[in-house]
Amino acid sequence: MIRGLKNLRHARQSQQLYLSSKYYSAKTEGRKISKLLIANRGEIATRVMRAAHELSLKSVAIYGTEDRYSMHRSGANESYEISGYKESPVRAYLDQEAIINIALQSGAEAIHPGYGFLSENSEFIKKCEDKGIIFVGPPSHVVQGLGDKTAARDTAIAAGLPVIPGSEKTVTMSEARLFAEEHGLPVMLKAVHGGGGRGMRVVKEMSQLEDSFQACVREAEQAFGNGDMFIEKFLDQPRHIEVQVLGDKYGNIVHLYERDCSVQRRHQKVVEIAPSVNLDKDLRERMLSDAVKLAKHIGYVNAGTVEFLVDSSGKHYFMEVNPRIQVEHTVTEEVTGVDLVCSQLEVAMGTSLPQLGLSQDKIECLGSSIQCRITTEDPENGFIPDNGRIITYRSPGGYGVRLDRGSGYSGSVITPYFDSLLVKCITRASTFDRAVAKMVQALDEFRVRGVKTNLPFLARVMEHPDFKAGTVDTTFIETESDTLLAPYEDKSRVLKTLKYLSEVMVNGTDIPGLQGKPGSLPAPLPAVHGEFQRGFKQVLDEGGPEALARAVRKSSNLLLTDTTWRDAHQSLLMTRMRTQDLLKVAPLTAAHMNNLFSIEMWGGATFDVALRFLHECPWRRLEELRAAVPNIPFQMLLRGANGVGYTSYPDNVVYEFVKQSSEAGVDIFRVFDSLNFVDNMLLGIDAVRQTKGVAEAAICYTGDLSAPNGGGKYNLDYYLKLAQTFVAAGAHILAVKDMAGLLKPSAATTLISALRREHPDVPIHVHTHDTAGTGVASMVACYLAGADIVDVATDAMSGVTSQPSMGAVLNSLPTSNSQFDQERLFEINNYWEQVRQLYRCFDPGTQATNTEVYKHEIPGGQYTNMLFQAQSLGLGREWGRVKEAYAEANEILGDVVKVTPSSKVVGDLAQVMVSNKLSKEDVLNKADSLNLPTSVIQFLQGYLGTPEGGFPEPFRTTALKGAPLVAGRPGESLEPLDLAKIKAELVEKYGSWITDRDVMSYAMYPAVFEEYAVHFNTFGDVSKLSSDMVFAPVKVGTEYVYDLEKGRRYYITPVAIGQVDPKTAEQDVFFELNGAPKRLTVKNKSSAATVITRQKADPALKNQVGAPMSANVLEVRVAPGVKVAAGDPLCLLSAMKMETVVSSPLSGTVSSVEVSAGESIGAQDLMFVITPN
Repeated sequence: MIRGLKNLRHARQSQQLYLSSKYYSAKTEGRKISKLLIANRGEIATRVMRAAHELSLKSVAIYGTEDRYSMHRSGANESYEISGYKESPVRAYLDQEAIINIALQSGAEAIHPGYGFLSENSEFIKKCEDKGIIFVGPPSHVVQGLGDKTAARDTAIAAGLPVIPGSEKTVTMSEARLFAEEHGLPVMLKAVHGGGGRGMRVVKEMSQLEDSFQACVREAEQAFGNGDMFIEKFLDQPRHIEVQVLGDKYGNIVHLYERDCSVQRRHQKVVEIAPSVNLDKDLRERMLSDAVKLAKHIGYVNAGTVEFLVDSSGKHYFMEVNPRIQVEHTVTEEVTGVDLVCSQLEVAMGTSLPQLGLSQDKIECLGSSIQCRITTEDPENGFIPDNGRIITYRSPGGYGVRLDRGSGYSGSVITPYFDSLLVKCITRASTFDRAVAKMVQALDEFRVRGVKTNLPFLARVMEHPDFKAGTVDTTFIETESDTLLAPYEDKSRVLKTLKYLSEVMVNGTDIPGLQGKPGSLPAPLPAVHGEFQRGFKQVLDEGGPEALARAVRKSSNLLLTDTTWRDAHQSLLMTRMRTQDLLKVAPLTAAHMNNLFSIEMWGGATFDVALRFLHECPWRRLEELRAAVPNIPFQMLLRGANGVGYTSYPDNVVYEFVKQSSEAGVDIFRVFDSLNFVDNMLLGIDAVRQTKGVAEAAICYTGDLSAPNGGGKYNLDYYLKLAQTFVAAGAHILAVKDMAGLLKPSAATTLISALRREHPDVPIHVHTHDTAGTGVASMVACYLAGADIVDVATDAMSGVTSQPSMGAVLNSLPTSNSQFDQERLFEINNYWEQVRQLYRCFDPGTQATNTEVYKHEIPGGQYTNMLFQAQSLGLGREWGRVKEAYAEANEILGDVVKVTPSSKVVGDLAQVMVSNKLSKEDVLNKADSLNLPTSVIQFLQGYLGTPEGGFPEPFRTTALKGAPLVAGRPGESLEPLDLAKIKAELVEKYGSWITDRDVMSYAMYPAVFEEYAVHFNTFGDVSKLSSDMVFAPVKVGTEYVYDLEKGRRYYITPVAIGQVDPKTAEQDVFFELNGAPKRLTVKNKSSAATVITRQKADPALKNQVGAPMSANVLEVRVAPGVKVAAGDPLCLLSAMKMETVVSSPLSGTVSSVEVSAGESIGAQDLMFVITPN
């Protein structure tokens, strides 16, 4: 057929000539077929149809009811349904009488069986012969002799082929046991009429023999209609080599060289190679010769495969003959240039091999070819078959890449009823190495979304050094499972984004606190070009914290810290500011506000809320903003030993958190303690000093130094002693942190002037809130008294519970301050005015200043959040009472410094008092009977430290009811966290994207971080979406621009939303993504539809046994009250024609059985509950 071929180019040209020759012209003499029925489904049915159409044959397809939307049906000239098999759809393709009747009624003269199903059923072939139907394959007597594995073994022995010790006939269970006892373990059980890994088990322990035998019988009966079994000795770590043979009706036999099928799992081939790599030349010739010898011995006709196992010593053993076309026939076609399926049809019509140009001397094997079977299986979860709708399907292409597709296309539905093969990818090149490289590229080009696939697993197989070296055997996947099955990063990021947008369209935004509609996005800001001017960031980087402190003290100007990026929006908009809206203004800020001392942009409540409500990573926010603003120091709020949380943490957590924060971009750490508890402060200062960061020790201000009593217990001496302690501990900067805006101008003069006298060389930094409206005056007073730096906010984000206005402070100074260009500040402020409108849906409505703060002392940020909470709890009309209760709660707790988390303690108690209509006296008198908030109990126990003046008695003793007390610094007595162990557990649970910084997020907020991780894995990084796509459903018909990353832009257009399915409560949402249609399905949470669902097993409870996959329950082997040992079988499941035994995870008593035989169940449905011994 192919003469004198020296390279693959010639092979392809010659093949094209051959395919257009008279032998494939459909005019062959003695032609008997004009219409061909394909008794199969999926990719092989499509492959046979293509061959038939090339030969001008009409094609007839059959399909089961569950396959009515399949591709093979639409590709045929005619198609006919075989119905009545709803419970077991696969049996439609095993209904011999129905298939033969369709062939007769449709006028099909021949049937091509493909592989599997009835392809090796001699009874079916005989029926075809009796009805005068041409069977495209060997005649029934040949299939009967070879399809029966024991008969085939006898035939191989008679032909002189070496065989593995095995049974001489079909065996019963008792005979299998006798064979195992005689020849020893391990043994291989095989279905006599099996193939494709079905009905096969390796038994390594005698206790497994009976269950394995019965499972093989059931699998074989379901897949092949015959459960006869035989048994043979199992070779350990062999190579699986098979030889393709082709024979005609006139006794001519040729081989088309061999294939290596050693990469397999559970005897199911996964990757095939032609020809074999690193196969001894003499061994190859012996196997090729043996294959042809056997075929001639039995008078073989049509295509078939003789399979061998090769042991480590290089000896080969006959294993079986597959008397049909193989799944992996493709690689043989690629290296020989012979179309095997067309050849099958021609041979069936009586054409001889010489007529086809096929003689052994003319068949050459050139180059190398690899086939990967791409399946809808989840390798990370035991290769459980997945099912569902394919949302995205993108396939590879190019020179040397071939795809034989089954059900792979966008919108197709993968059902759980059939084999999980999606598409076969075949590459061809001049060498094995180049074929591997092509396959790696092809697998990378695939995009299949909506169902799990084995694509990442196959890519790892291709990249594995043993595979590249051609040294793999049949145990390769099992022995290298740790490498091949390691977690991988899901690349379907944009599909996750569409899933999130669909969720918002159907169920609304998942960000709490949103009331009303958001405003419009701000207008785009002008681009910034060129390098940014130097700022204090460069001073710090070049000289360290001490150099920065000296530069601050030498400055003639009042320096400013801009809080717009953190405390301002925390105080005004419930901390809901998204990273996107900060990044937009970052370049302009760096360009025109480079003289800022710092930007407060991280820590405090923003860390918690970013994870909890915005579903954003606070670390990624820090990293991205740091890259955008390289010239202004970043400042964070560090709650001393509380990190950025609401409780105490082990010391190693605090030190590691500060280290990671410094490395990620924080320059200045404003260290404070909510009670001014010195021990907690000293830990925070020391943690900062062990990095390159600046330790700014903040004294929390409360009370009133200007009052007649001089502030009571919080007098001037109190603050000066704290300052002295912190400076001695190594603080680079002293700060006064006035969280509630209580620092009046006269008190500011008193405090700041005293601190300046005591510490002339230490920079002083002041923070306040403008709740009472005196913030600007107080900050000017601080400057005049000797302060170096004050906190302000951009005008549009200032005032009320936020910081004083930047513009107002600058214009109130007694001397001109020319460090900022006013016009540029106005430009930036204009942006923030628009942002304020965008975020109006989070503004609780604090419209004006209120000097009542001097009475209740509620911190600015807490004031906004408490107002929202009161409104959410239906206490909006009692807001006045809430403020009164806050002051009373503060008195009950002993008049504490009120800064997060101590302010939360006071606020929680106040909310309880109002909700339960409790007065101050009620709380004091009924403390032993009230269910006080956990935060209050922990405060009284000492988990936040010791407040000034001690704890309130007898309230503390009464309320604690004997609960244990914490003495000294709380974190000192806590065991260190094993951060490496936590990371390993998080990686195992959520994926390889977990970093050391994510571990810190988990350490601070375990439950919150896990919720974030689930959201991230489900919907991806939503921080990349613009705020109008998050705060409200995207609008149908509107095109949105989505920049996933630099250079990766997507255009998203919502097209339509479908109706709610009354049975499932689901809605379809339709998009165009870069012009391509996409459909996603979302559960409507508010639908009134009644949906029957099963309880899911809780993965955290080891005694709950969930279904490992969507499957049918074949058999339940236990009942409530039965005692089981760990590993005992509980039930038998069947999915994708594969049976799985579900075993007990522990020893105990079965307390609940939630499934019955014959039921269909979904993945993780609760099946059993075991009460441990």
